[in-house]
Amino acid sequence: MPSITKSELDTFLAEGFVTKDSMIAPAAVAALKPAFAAVFNGQFETGVAPDEVNWQYANGDPALTRQICNGWKANRTIASTVLQESLGAAIGQLGGWSGVRVMIDNVLWKPPGARTLGYHQDSAFLSWFTPSDLITCWIALDDTTKDGGTMELVRGSHLWDLHEPKGEFHAPKDYRAPMKEAAIIQGVKPNIAYIEVPAGGGSFHHGRTWHGSGENVGEQPRRALVLHAMRADVEYVPANFAQGIGPIYSRYKRLGDNQLDENYFPIIWQEDGYRTAAIEEYCCPRVK
Repeated sequence: MPSITKSELDTFLAEGFVTKDSMIAPAAVAALKPAFAAVFNGQFETGVAPDEVNWQYANGDPALTRQICNGWKANRTIASTVLQESLGAAIGQLGGWSGVRVMIDNVLWKPPGARTLGYHQDSAFLSWFTPSDLITCWIALDDTTKDGGTMELVRGSHLWDLHEPKGEFHAPKDYRAPMKEAAIIQGVKPNIAYIEVPAGGGSFHHGRTWHGSGENVGEQPRRALVLHAMRADVEYVPANFAQGIGPIYSRYKRLGDNQLDENYFPIIWQEDGYRTAAIEEYCCPRVK
């Protein structure tokens, strides 16, 4: 289970990300692989469809990276990792937050030959809630390499200005173009790091850190489970729903206030010990 050392916190604050060789246990990695295959085959164990299904075996372009958002709602094995308290605690430590809740997850599968994912800053899409702080936990299910199209992050770019999203996300011709343009505006030369870790390892990165990934020119798939986490005390900003991913996740807004409903954005860790009450029963339902 991940825990953050003083050295790792210092690295995160200085570079905008930190890598770890072990984020989840080997048994969890082994269990997640068939869970990935199931959701990309349209098999939703819970009966609830993910919020975004951007690739399926029945009709998906084999040259694109496979993506599903909020697989935790469809599959309990995925949920058991995404809703893990220790991940929340590590994120809280990195962000200096008193509580952590799930924004969304990404189920990503980049097979050999799959094309690029465009560089972006996660926080550039998040004007629909406030405070719009974000920390992302990226967990590899396969050994990752530069040639295998692993995630790339730009050191120190969390200190750059926030730039409006530009260009295509899936398979752009120059996947680094938006980041290079931002670097020119900032007057800096980008220093790119490749997240090369064993299966079960991964990274945490700041919401403003520029990142993307190249083509998988290797012989193995690159599967990753991603948790985008926000502070527990966030609220909706209805005036900004037309921007970013607001039109999708604004559907969960309650009638009477701007609070985010824990059924859809569960709190996975708080320093006072609180967690959304239904998590354990949801991940491991008792036989009745």
